[in-house]
Amino acid sequence: MPKTSARLLSLLSLLQTRRDWPGQRLAERLEVSPRTVRRDVDRLRELGYPIVSAKGPDGGYRLDAGTELPPLLFDDEQAVALAVALQVAATTGVGIEEAAARALATVRQVMPARLRHRIDMLRFTAVERPAVRPLPPVDGNVLMAVSAAARACEVLRFDYTPAPRAGAPDGAPAAGLPPRRVEPHHLVTWCGRWYLVAWDLDREDWRSFRADRMAPRTPTGPRFTPREVPGGEVAAFVTRRFEGYDDSGGRPCRGEVILDLPAATVSRYTHDGLVEELGPNRCRLVLGSWSWTGLASAIGRFDAGIEVVGPPELKEAFAHLARRYAGAAGPDRRQAARPAHDGHSPR
Repeated sequence: MPKTSARLLSLLSLLQTRRDWPGQRLAERLEVSPRTVRRDVDRLRELGYPIVSAKGPDGGYRLDAGTELPPLLFDDEQAVALAVALQVAATTGVGIEEAAARALATVRQVMPARLRHRIDMLRFTAVERPAVRPLPPVDGNVLMAVSAAARACEVLRFDYTPAPRAGAPDGAPAAGLPPRRVEPHHLVTWCGRWYLVAWDLDREDWRSFRADRMAPRTPTGPRFTPREVPGGEVAAFVTRRFEGYDDSGGRPCRGEVILDLPAATVSRYTHDGLVEELGPNRCRLVLGSWSWTGLASAIGRFDAGIEVVGPPELKEAFAHLARRYAGAAGPDRRQAARPAHDGHSPR
């Protein structure tokens, strides 16, 4: 028979795994008598665990909600998941950072050495944005391997599944692609996804990679001297990159148009552009975006006449969208679509 303390922990662990336990079933699992189970339940109640007894021929027990939080037991995966969640909570900026950090320290202190090592290897920054749709899961072993390489400053090699093309199934591997070689810098979460920010050795530039599309190779490569991300702060760097800003703080594609709308109306929907009033119902808009097509789309949301001042890339982006939209409208409507000869769009 196990010692009383070990048996109590086993009993508590079983009570946490399901709502109701018949007394005889608990006795069989613990290899003790029903009378011993009753005594152990009484001991747990004295420690503050609200265990409710079910009457009847079979009898039974249920761990119920109480007025205080007693000590809890977690298996290995639950403990790691809790620690990761507390790391995220410590960076959310909603007023619980200090409590989350203290809770993480408490959890870490009582963890076995093997789990504490796993947690210490996982370091990341949460750049919070709401997820817009269900996201693919990420293998925890991938996160651990990537984070360990970043902490050790070792070159990471991995196979990477790029974004699928139209009509291709998501997650289909690209045949024949060589492994990527990077200097891993930091793991971040953005819009519910995990990304690795790294210096790409082959492209000689900073890149971000979705962790759910990575398959790390072993062993890792040689050690490297860490680089500083542009701007010095990983959260700000990731925000700029995903929102379309370049390393200088501006957007790489910047254009100028004249809109047949009041400046006050356009200003309400343009937070990072320059709006200049040209008349009661006419204004100049200078705006940037991550791509020329994206910029044309952003300007096209204004239901008004548009005159493109420049550059030529923006005019070509409008022409590209016009052809795409005409195709989306269907064959019977293509004849009705009029190309924009002078840079204006119909109201």
